[in-house]
Amino acid sequence: MELATLITQEVEEVFASLGSSPEGLDPAEAARRLSHFGPNRLQERARAPLLPRLLATFTHFFALLLWGAALLAWIGHRFDPQAGLDKLTIAIVLVVLINGIFAFAQEYRAERMLAALARLLPAKARVLRAGQLEDIAVEAIVPGDVILLEAGDLVPADARLVVAHGLRVDLATLTGEARPRARSAAPAAVTTPLEAPNLVLAGTTVVAGEGRAVVFATGQHTEFGRIAALVQAEPEPRSLFLAEIARVSRWIAVLAFALGAIFLLVGLGVGLTPFAAAVFALGVIVANVPEGLLPTVTLALAMAAQRLARRGVLVRHLAAIETLGAASVIVTDKTGTLTTGEMALRIALPAGAARAVPIADLTPDDPVHRRLLEVPASCHGLIAAPNGFVGDPMERALVSAARDHGILPLPVEGTIPFDADRKRMGTIHAVGGQRLLFCKGAPETVLPRCTHRASRDGAQPLAPADREHLLAQASALAERGYRLLALAFRALKAGETPEDESALVFLGFLGLEDPPRPGAAEAVAAARRAGIRVIVATGDHPLTALALARRIGLVKSERPRVITGDRLARLSNAQLQLALDAEEILFARLAADHKLRLVRALQARGEVVAVTGDGVNDAPALKRGDIGVAMGRSGSDVAREAADIVLVDDDFAAIVAAVAEGRAVFANVRRFLTYILASNVPELVPFLLFALFGLPLPLTVAQILAVDLGTDLLPALALGAEPPAPDAMDEPPRGRDARLVDLGLIVRAYAWLGLLESVGSLCAYASVLKLGGWHWGDALFFRSSVVAGDECDLHRHRARADGQSPRLSPRAHFSLRPRTAAQPLDPPGTCFRSLALVRDPLHPFGAAPLRH
Repeated sequence: MELATLITQEVEEVFASLGSSPEGLDPAEAARRLSHFGPNRLQERARAPLLPRLLATFTHFFALLLWGAALLAWIGHRFDPQAGLDKLTIAIVLVVLINGIFAFAQEYRAERMLAALARLLPAKARVLRAGQLEDIAVEAIVPGDVILLEAGDLVPADARLVVAHGLRVDLATLTGEARPRARSAAPAAVTTPLEAPNLVLAGTTVVAGEGRAVVFATGQHTEFGRIAALVQAEPEPRSLFLAEIARVSRWIAVLAFALGAIFLLVGLGVGLTPFAAAVFALGVIVANVPEGLLPTVTLALAMAAQRLARRGVLVRHLAAIETLGAASVIVTDKTGTLTTGEMALRIALPAGAARAVPIADLTPDDPVHRRLLEVPASCHGLIAAPNGFVGDPMERALVSAARDHGILPLPVEGTIPFDADRKRMGTIHAVGGQRLLFCKGAPETVLPRCTHRASRDGAQPLAPADREHLLAQASALAERGYRLLALAFRALKAGETPEDESALVFLGFLGLEDPPRPGAAEAVAAARRAGIRVIVATGDHPLTALALARRIGLVKSERPRVITGDRLARLSNAQLQLALDAEEILFARLAADHKLRLVRALQARGEVVAVTGDGVNDAPALKRGDIGVAMGRSGSDVAREAADIVLVDDDFAAIVAAVAEGRAVFANVRRFLTYILASNVPELVPFLLFALFGLPLPLTVAQILAVDLGTDLLPALALGAEPPAPDAMDEPPRGRDARLVDLGLIVRAYAWLGLLESVGSLCAYASVLKLGGWHWGDALFFRSSVVAGDECDLHRHRARADGQSPRLSPRAHFSLRPRTAAQPLDPPGTCFRSLALVRDPLHPFGAAPLRH
């Protein structure tokens, strides 16, 4: 049976079509349907087990590059155990392991925190089974079950109402609209699930009234499940930052192996043995792999994540921080993100007043003002609870504002319920010895039933022209983003029990709004200053969205471009691209697929898109965006699961802070790469001078590797921990095509900084050589006198002279061996009075003895 048919059917036909009855299903039939339809829960996204996820942190491209460097170092150690390459192997492996474990721990901790926020559907629901009311697990609900709903309940499944009394439902989870909608059990002509007034949908909240409904869809077949399926069908986007790190890793690998091949040929060209030349080239390859890149990137991201955590931002994926720093467009929801998500009574327009006044200006001493506050304080469908009232947020705001003026609710004698058709409600109260009918509702339904207006001098007739003037005032206030209620009353005759409101005395209008969050306007201004475009995409009314956009400075022109979901659905891709050229544009009444299309269109323009949202309807766009930002407090689990970052306090200003952190990460990694690439130049230039001009080597391969791991790593980590610069948000976004390593960085590192370091270090080295008496063409050697009484161990041979055992001075304690096989060891018994050591570039400590 089609859903459209179910919406248009009478109640009896609904029961018949679903094989149910007003008493509900028989337990045996319910069990049969549970086995047929399955549990009432969403299909969970398959998660990789923990072990493969942990191993993945050790097997990405740059980690594989480091594993390769460690393997080459280990092979070199096997051929030359004295070269110290075993320590290098251990150091590289530790870098990879510590980095991988740290990254995994950060994401695992974020997931655990996210799981602690989980609240998807209620655990229990009230269901009629064979005429008996039962509390059953939500997962056991099946199509045909009759569920009972009241204020405060979460709807457990998609259902068609069969009884409704003043029922209003908050659909914000599915539509993003802040206002609750009235629901009735009558057949409807509207056939779309989100618009049908006789349907209640899984995941939404009952804010007022009560009702019964028969379930027609559960689990993945609900509207909730349909949107969740859009999320699961959307491919995982690849992080721009991780893609750039992979590109840099490939570039470094090509550079390192190219230099290794060049120096292998250079070594062979200057007469080194193939083995010696291979060890020489191996050292050059490993020296050119920036072992510090991986821990520096991870540290930079982790430090940023910690700083953001202190501001209430939970980072699920570390790389998302940098991607947010590259964002050029933020597509943001309105309710709960730019606004507080809570209705507040702001203005009042009493009958006879020329303009609206702040609610604080109402005075209970004025009879019109007092009655204007008494009506909303008493005419509502709220349920008293120990901690206040439960029900419609709008009605709670009205009662709270009246209490602030000292007006308390009056006892209720009778109620004319609110419903979707009437758009108003009435209550009967005893006040000062008379019975009064209070009425509140939409201006277009209350004003036609008013025959008088209140004044300090009593009720005055309400002429048609007066009514038109009041409607014009209401329209003007609605354009400013206020949700308006018209309030009226009349005195009842003795024994009168009205079934409808009529002959009312108009009291005035009250205007409510979901106010902007503190700091939202400043955050929008900061985003604009940083070159980031902010686009509102909401499920709320266009006038409400436009009014908010004006208040926070998103819209300043008189006629901005406003596109509704229906209009968006009719636009071709080319038309949508042209529409996005507008300097000021916002989107309203959007469904989940509309937001998804908007994000895709922006990405097609080359934008880096950050998406914020809290509802299930936002989840597909959150996942599709380059970076998804979900709300922690008001957000649904589906939205949080699809996001990369979660705002624990739902504060839009925190997004701007996260953008600054992301920009700092990119800048820090570029600083590190500049530093590490520049430091490679003074390490490689001496090898070239040695090969081309015979200049003695100042450092051996083992010493260069020790410098890379021992001294370069800590300064690199310090660069990665730099916080955002004060002017980080004064520059435009870097763009989707920006590179970590570009021509400018290469020229600066190799042709400027590296060249300066090379000249400086070689000048210092030349000065040392000159002071030591070295001349061009001489072999480089160090001389040390043998001190009487010291021991000398020359390849396990001991020499004695004058009855004493010679011992080398500690300053000249070198490992001694012949330079070549043609130089035999001096025979036992030889005593050295002096010892010369020649600089050997391939020796692990760079020295070998000369024969005397």
